[in-house]
Amino acid sequence: MRSGKELLLHSKQFSCENRAKSWFEVIITLVLIGSFFIIGFYPEIPLPARMVASLTLSLLYVRLFVIYHDFEHRAILRDSTIARWIMVVVGIYMLAPETIWRRSHEHHHNNNSKLTLSGIGAYPLVSKNYFLSLPKKKQNLYLINRHPVTVICGYFTLFIYWLNLKSFIQSPRKHIDSFLSLAFHAIASYLVFHNFGAEMFFLGWCFPFFLTFAIGSYLFYSQHNFPTAHFHEHNEWAYDKAAVRSTSRMVMSPLMHWFTGNIGYHHVHHLNSRIPFYRLREAMESMPELDDVPTTSWNPIEIVRCLRLKVWDEEVGRMITMKQLRPAWREGKK
Repeated sequence: MRSGKELLLHSKQFSCENRAKSWFEVIITLVLIGSFFIIGFYPEIPLPARMVASLTLSLLYVRLFVIYHDFEHRAILRDSTIARWIMVVVGIYMLAPETIWRRSHEHHHNNNSKLTLSGIGAYPLVSKNYFLSLPKKKQNLYLINRHPVTVICGYFTLFIYWLNLKSFIQSPRKHIDSFLSLAFHAIASYLVFHNFGAEMFFLGWCFPFFLTFAIGSYLFYSQHNFPTAHFHEHNEWAYDKAAVRSTSRMVMSPLMHWFTGNIGYHHVHHLNSRIPFYRLREAMESMPELDDVPTTSWNPIEIVRCLRLKVWDEEVGRMITMKQLRPAWREGKK
């Protein structure tokens, strides 16, 4: 069996993109988004059809986000001026402007599975003993940041507030594109509601974004917060081990793999983020060592299991739930 570093070296052969395929994936996704977006605003189309269009648009937004994410990793369309301008617009439209997204997401890749309270580019996670040492206010804020409602409402919590509003308030000059993203969504929301009414606003605009970011936020959460995930202090951390032992593979249907841009092969992506999304499965199949990584799925029971996890218990070497943490928490309050 090859070591993590040997796997990393082997994976480099898959980091070469097919430029024509990259453009095809971008164009077909944008065309489909435009088509289903228009359907949502046609009152002559029966309501059930518009509801299906709204759901499909949500999934296409997820795919567009993964493509944007790959571009920011320089996995596809490197050195293309046209692609850069398209992706700048996509980043603003998808509430993930380049300045804050690239910095926070690269931090996540370079610190995946490290115990941290900051939560830069990821959901915060600390050890049980560290949590118990925190002031009550920080404990409550930590639990709010990891609450299932916070994850599901990622449209408001992660994307509107954290990626845009908070970053712009903290550094206005550095994150002017966060202001542009917020301004665009505020103006577009008003115009859609004012000109098309509440039903069109919900089906054509609000619901697709809400569901997209709920799916995206949960995907991001569950692929690093699952019952058998391993977390480490800084001096014990290694990039390759974090990719293989602390990143899950999301089991899903071929259709959902298409809609999610193969992000379910997340362990491969973390092993080498320069691999284009359409080559991740190919890369994984060339490395049998990656077949044995932890998995997650869309099974409701597994979703609940992941969302219940709160802190890393260094004594037992696994994440624990609030129910398991509560006795020690109560004792610490006395």
